[in-house]
This record gives sequence, structure tokens and C-alpha cells, in this order.
Amino acid sequence: MAQLPGQRYGEVVPRDVREMYERGLKYLAQTQDTGGDWKTSSHQGPGVTGMAVMAFLASGEDPNFGQYAGNIRKGLQAVIRGQDANTGYFGNSMYHHGFATLALAEAYGTVDDREWVGEDMRSLAESLELAVRASLTSQQDNPFGAWRYSPEAQDADTSVSGAVLVSLLAARNAGIEVPDKAIDRAIGYFTSMTSDGGQVGYSGGMGGMGDSLARSSIASLVYSVARRKDLPKYKATVQYLTSNLEQTPRNWPEYTRYYQAQALFQGDVESWEKWNTGLVRQLKTIQQTDGSFKGQLGPAADTSLSLLAMALNFRFLPIYER
Repeated sequence: MAQLPGQRYGEVVPRDVREMYERGLKYLAQTQDTGGDWKTSSHQGPGVTGMAVMAFLASGEDPNFGQYAGNIRKGLQAVIRGQDANTGYFGNSMYHHGFATLALAEAYGTVDDREWVGEDMRSLAESLELAVRASLTSQQDNPFGAWRYSPEAQDADTSVSGAVLVSLLAARNAGIEVPDKAIDRAIGYFTSMTSDGGQVGYSGGMGGMGDSLARSSIASLVYSVARRKDLPKYKATVQYLTSNLEQTPRNWPEYTRYYQAQALFQGDVESWEKWNTGLVRQLKTIQQTDGSFKGQLGPAADTSLSLLAMALNFRFLPIYER
């Protein structure tokens, strides 16, 4: 069933959100280097560049003719240039690979790349298909049917696997072929890692079980985007998240809020609205005068993740639809 228009576009975006978002985009635009990347972070690479690109796309800016079209184009080109032409892998780690692939999937079909595709530059479609192939190849060789830091890893964790699986789901939604078997196998890994109480383990089997808003949000999000809201484990994660709306993330707050926003929006809109009000209030107090946000990942990554946590107020990215 199609969602109502209000569920995609929402009501009028709050003024505080618009102003904070614009300051954040200006910061990202000013700190992008000539090659299209963001190297102001301790964590940098194709995944961070992909996050920043999504932050621009998420507010509804025209990616072809808007004021930030050049930033989006340069960012996407930097991501594509950093891709291994043979394997499709975006280096550094599968974290970067997942977020870079997600950015390409969200840009695919909206960004006109005809003018800058040439002999030394793959199209968005070509790069996205290569990236999906790399993710699937990595999964095929993994005993858990999931992912960890290296494409050749023989173990898995729910954090890296979430980044890669969400990107595969976004690619599938964009029209790229992703076998159902691959999605089902990855979802099977997440169900094996989710307790009946909605807590989600970190790696291996049920290792690292305990309260983690980030992990429960990641699992809840992949269940919903994979259209597996019928699973009891999905309902358990939603219950866990809605019962802990006031809880403050212990570690990696920007990363946690990025996933928490999406999981709550997909799982319980009323709870998301309540949580979002607090999020906006909190981010307003910690945004720097230059528009950036400071956390543990460096200003480019932390700013992008903070903006994307607010981006549900706009709901322009396909992955943000219900």
C-alpha cells in the first residue's frame, strides 16, 4: 500500500531544523577538498564522503542544478574513483564500503551523471552494480552470512553488517538485482543475534549481548527495510527502542542517533515524533558556531551523521520512506 503524502514529506519542517541543517551543509561545503573528499576527520574515506553526500541529498536540494550540486557531484566522483575497478570494493573497511554503496544507491536515479561519465569515470549504475557484487561475494564466503571489517573476514558483527545490508536493501529498492537468498541469509544472522527482549549482540553468536541502542536500532532498521516486520524479533526491537526513548547513548552518540532516528520512524512514528523533538533540542545546544558537530569520529563524519539524524524531518531520501 502506498504511504500517504504526509508520511513521505511530513508537515512543515521546523525552523530550528532548517537553520541547523543549512549551517551544517555550509560547513560541509566549505571543508570539502578539491578532490571531493572530506579529510577533516580522524575517520576519513569513501564511507565518510558518502555520508556527507547523503546529507546534501537528504534535505531536498536539487543534486543537478542546486547550490550544492557541485559538492554532490565532486563527492560522488571521489567515491567512484576510490573504488577498486576489479573487485568493486571501497577500501579502508566494509564500514566504508557499506556507507559508500548506500550513497550511490540514494544518488542513483536522481543525479544526472551523463556529462561526467567518461573513459576514466564509471557511471553511478556501473559503480553501484560493482559495489553490490563486492558485498555479495564477501557474504558468500562468510560462515555467518554477514560481514565484518575485511571483505575476506570469517567472522561477523551486527554493526558492520548493518551498514552493508542497508546499502544492499537501498540498491535493491533502486532497481539493482540483489538475490532474495542473500537478504534472507543476512536477516537470519540478525535474528540469531537478537534476543526476545530486543537486545542485540555484537559479534559471532550471541556474544556481546547487552543494552545497546545502536545495535537494537540497526537490527530494527534492517528488519523493516527488508520488509520483515512480521518477525517477532522485529517487534521486540521496536518495543526495546520505544521503552528507552529517554536513554542517552553511552558510546558513539552521533552514530547511534543516526540509526535510532530511522528505526523509530520505521517502527513507531509517534515515538519518533516525541524523540525527534528532544533530538532537535539537544543538537541545537551542541552545534558549533561554524555549523559543525564535534564527536568521536571527527567533524566531517559527526556533522554528516548529526544532519542525517535530523533528515527524517525532510524525508527526501528513498531509504527514509516508510
